[in-house]
Amino acid sequence: MSQLVSTADRTRRATGVRDVIFVLYSRSWAAAVAEGLSFSEARLAATLQDHPRVGRLLLVNPYRSVAAKIWRSLRPRYPEPPPRERVHVHEPLRARRGDPVDPRRTTARYEASMRRAAGKLRLERPAVITANPFLAGFGVFDWAGPVTFYAWDDWTSDFKRPYLVPGFNASFAEVRDKRRRVCAVTEAVLERIGPTGPHAVIPNGIEPAEWRDLVEPPDWFASLPRPRLLYVGSLDNRVDVEQLEEVAAAYPDGSILLVGPLQDEAHFAAVTERPNVVIRAGLAPRPDVIRLIGAAEACLVPHVGNRLTEAMSPLKLYEYLAGGRPVAAVDLPPIRAVEGRVALAPAGGRLAPAVAQALALGPAPETERLEFLARNAWSRRFDELIAIALAE
Repeated sequence: MSQLVSTADRTRRATGVRDVIFVLYSRSWAAAVAEGLSFSEARLAATLQDHPRVGRLLLVNPYRSVAAKIWRSLRPRYPEPPPRERVHVHEPLRARRGDPVDPRRTTARYEASMRRAAGKLRLERPAVITANPFLAGFGVFDWAGPVTFYAWDDWTSDFKRPYLVPGFNASFAEVRDKRRRVCAVTEAVLERIGPTGPHAVIPNGIEPAEWRDLVEPPDWFASLPRPRLLYVGSLDNRVDVEQLEEVAAAYPDGSILLVGPLQDEAHFAAVTERPNVVIRAGLAPRPDVIRLIGAAEACLVPHVGNRLTEAMSPLKLYEYLAGGRPVAAVDLPPIRAVEGRVALAPAGGRLAPAVAQALALGPAPETERLEFLARNAWSRRFDELIAIALAE
């Protein structure tokens, strides 16, 4: 049997096809599917399932505790995605609930678990792509093929979990020492990792099929006073609420709509007192996000200027432009690099003039919108990443 597997493996490699292990970091595959593939790592996992150069695919869920699994089995939150041929899902379990400050030992057990799973599937030296920043450097993977780190965020600026940052930096030092491959969403993220092996900048993108046909918005949105100025994303301290207050004051007869998980209620206390500001807290379903964006008069990226936002590839910006909407955004390097109907405002400065410019630009003609979809499709983005990850 070993000889048969080896022969099959040689055949796959001769045709450019290779088995792949992809390690998720922020959420399980079931959660990612249920949430509409709302994040970059989920989009990569989905792309790998159908890519012609990927043979068998092992999706590895984040390292979760036994207690969490038991609780989820009693109160399941997400349905399991339908099984697919050649795609397998592995869920490693551990005793500890939270991430340790020094993750090396935990990382070793995590890797050992996925090695056993790969062995059961008889994968031979599969290429490893990891969105987990600890595995990127601390993982040994002497049993696997090349290791590629997909850096879809700037983990060196994790302000919510600063106690993990030293561990991230130590892992990235090993990424450099081991000359591991790195694909990062922005040039700033790439520079902070400092890879010495093959590397590339792979910005965020969009799924054209989601945006081909824009449908009418919900009735509650359609009834809001115009102009309807929309922000979609996490409602936390990366949002410049002073800019939002200024825009609300500049457009008292319009509506400023904030949609997303409310992670810092106190941060938004002042702006919620404005009568023309509407907050819809919670992670909105993907179809609703698309309907809202497609109907807004303009969309907003009111980010503060700091180390984190200067390294972000704002997924919301691509989605706003996929919906053909003009955008008023803070002038940060990753935003400046995106072509489209974007009016820029200085970080920490006034956003209202940029909103006026965006409204004057108006929505993109359909031909321009469809060209944007084709140019920024996830499939085009990930072709380069997969070529790097699967190269001998």
